[in-house]
Amino acid sequence: MSDLSPALPATPAADGGFRHDVGFEERHGIRLYKEYFNFGSAHFLIFADGTREELHGHNYRATLELDADLDAAWLVADFLVVKPIFRAVCDSLDHRTLLPLRNPNLRVEPGESEVVAYFGEDRYVVPTRDVRLLDIENTASELLAKWICARFLDDLAAKLPNLELKRVLVSVQESPGQSAVYERRWA
Repeated sequence: MSDLSPALPATPAADGGFRHDVGFEERHGIRLYKEYFNFGSAHFLIFADGTREELHGHNYRATLELDADLDAAWLVADFLVVKPIFRAVCDSLDHRTLLPLRNPNLRVEPGESEVVAYFGEDRYVVPTRDVRLLDIENTASELLAKWICARFLDDLAAKLPNLELKRVLVSVQESPGQSAVYERRWA
């Protein structure tokens, strides 16, 4: 082993010493948790019993993890390419009222200048520019993480078409110490 070889985990050898070249798997990844991966949004959850919580807001924070083999430059992915893509997805949710389009208890009528949403007797009217309609069932942090991941992966594929991801994980924190995660793995 040369002086430039990475330290490898030790495995007991038959002679009582340790072998550093067997019994392990390698994983290379990047983790991004920048201050600017945030978005302030209003939402309300719709519960399984058909009730909803009050309209309220969060200052969400998102993080991203990517695993892939190293490329020809010994990188998983260039931070300078990945960061603006993830930030743009977060920014697309910032200062918006988030409404799910696939919830059977919510009827959403998009218009040119306003969006009208009906939940039972409740009627919400919001300027179109202040709403983000999401193709999800509910605006729970778990589903926001999944939506962010899908949107990010679409945009990433356009910029880095040769990147063969093994794993991606997106977390969405709605308040300090309280996060939801979505993870996707490829074989």
